[in-house]
Amino acid sequence: MKAPPDSIAGEYTGLASDSREVKPGYLFAALPGTKADGAAFVKDAVARGAIAVLGRPDVAPAAAALGVRFISDDNPRLGLARTAARFFGAQPRIVAAVTGTKGKSSIVAFVREIWTALGKPAASLGTVGVVTPKGEIPLKHTTPDPIEIHRLLAQLKKDGIDHLALEASSHGLDQFRLDGVEIAACAFTNLSRDHFDYHGSVENYLHAKLRLFTEVARDDALAVVNADAEYADRFIAAARKRGLAIMAVGEHGEAIRMLSREGRLDGQTLTLRHDGHDYTVSLPLAGSFQASNALVAAALVIGLGDDPAKVFAALEHLKGAPGRLEKVAVAASGAPIYIDYAHTPDSLEKVLAAIRPHVTGRLHVVFGCGGDRDKGKRPLMGEAATRNADAVIVTDDNPRTEDAATIRKEALAGAPGAREIGDRATAIREGIAALGAGDILVIAGKGHETGQIVGTQVLPFSDRAVAIAAALSLGGRAA
Repeated sequence: MKAPPDSIAGEYTGLASDSREVKPGYLFAALPGTKADGAAFVKDAVARGAIAVLGRPDVAPAAAALGVRFISDDNPRLGLARTAARFFGAQPRIVAAVTGTKGKSSIVAFVREIWTALGKPAASLGTVGVVTPKGEIPLKHTTPDPIEIHRLLAQLKKDGIDHLALEASSHGLDQFRLDGVEIAACAFTNLSRDHFDYHGSVENYLHAKLRLFTEVARDDALAVVNADAEYADRFIAAARKRGLAIMAVGEHGEAIRMLSREGRLDGQTLTLRHDGHDYTVSLPLAGSFQASNALVAAALVIGLGDDPAKVFAALEHLKGAPGRLEKVAVAASGAPIYIDYAHTPDSLEKVLAAIRPHVTGRLHVVFGCGGDRDKGKRPLMGEAATRNADAVIVTDDNPRTEDAATIRKEALAGAPGAREIGDRATAIREGIAALGAGDILVIAGKGHETGQIVGTQVLPFSDRAVAIAAALSLGGRAA
């Protein structure tokens, strides 16, 4: 689905879908929303200087009454994405987009690292922000709104970035935020319970993810699929129906097959087969899911034209995304302390299972559940924690506007025997204090985040910083 090539940069001075951001000469997009309808803010936008309004046909009378140009669109979200693509008018030459419940952040980081190792100025965009050779830019959403994303793409192009890997969230795909982006390759990692508060069902969630393959990626795009994941057949079928080039990877993959995986204290050794050749890769990361993520990343880069031997060699130097099973400190007992973004039952289960082979003592976990989000997963996260760890502390995550004690109670319903410590910093310190030789602690849920949302306030909080400080005060060290 390509954006029209003609530029409209000369018609407006800017674009906005929030009337408070409108300046003289802007186009205002009146978008329907779950909390507010943009049509109600047309008058305010025009008062601030909007010279045109994009909206559903029923918004036309309001624009006409105010004497401004009206652009009718039955799907104004899609219309805004295409308009933003035309307005900003520039993108990195190669864009790879990754969707799935877990692994997106790691994979886009891996792809960026591989491209960089091959001498190509590259960037990644997603949950941890925009990462470029010049530094990092924080983002509010995994997949920003179309105005923000096309502004960023144009800036990256201006900065000399020709290769970009980005995360395609289900919200972003459902709300047409990525339409208009020239996506040369798309990838699917896996799919499990998440965002039911928004999508309502697995089928709706799956449908949103599938849009990347069925509508958003270019007609000549490469499609990479983790063949070991549930629902992989749906993505392969979607790619095949559109005639996309398919690379299936994993133990059941045909393009890159994992023949064996052997865990080590400092990572794992993979034996891979691609195009009739076998490769041995020493991956410096723990966990089977990181091996899967690495294969998806490798397939994206190989499928876009780079040399397989050089790509597999680059896997041996991957660092990964911040807050994704990241070792941040070591306790006085020598026990390593990891932080991870796992915030669903499935992801918590998988991260604990991934780290288990490295534990010779006891596996500890500190976790909480977010407020104003899917309540149904709270006891399931408690069950996942107690099923896979030897010592569990339930604490606060981002309670937002909910009562934190109620959230903990709902998580504890699935975690009999777990300790309850509401204050997250205290919980982390208590978890570290309990570590003995051969133990490992996983602090789950917030990963790279640097704030804790309490009520409507974002309070400074970093699991990484708190864990390092606690480890140091208890005789340990930073990793």
